Order: sequence, then structure tokens, then C-alpha cells
Amino acid sequence: MKTNLIAKVLIGATLAASAAGCASWDSMSGRQKSTVGGAALGGVAGAAVSGGSVLGTVGGAAIGGVVGDQVGKRR
Repeated sequence: MKTNLIAKVLIGATLAASAAGCASWDSMSGRQKSTVGGAALGGVAGAAVSGGSVLGTVGGAAIGGVVGDQVGKRR
């Protein structure tokens, strides 16, 4: 069980890092960077809280992206 959770968290972190690396981070606005960061952190948190379920990971990423977007809007 723990190995499965660790694997899913690592896959999510790798995917987030790949997406951030492929995007032109320098040309992104602060709000866009906040959205990406929020989605990455939300996905990892969702995977950890839900025991590694796909729905928890995707849900966490979606909620994290929305929160990151709103935080970035206030900058």
C-alpha cells in the first residue's frame, strides 16, 4: 500500500515538473505560475490524503489549481 502511494506521488510530482519544464516558465504571468504551483501541490496533497486514488489526485490538482489562480490574482 505504501509503495503504491509513493509511486503515485512520485508520478504526480514528475508530471508536474515536466509540465512546468515544457512550458515557457519565464513568459508566464505570476497568476499562471501560481496556478501551476497550486495544481502540483494540490495533486500531491490529494494523492496523500486519499491514499493514492486517481480521483483524489485529480481532484486535489483541480482544487489546487483554482486556489493557486485565486492567490495569483491578488498579487
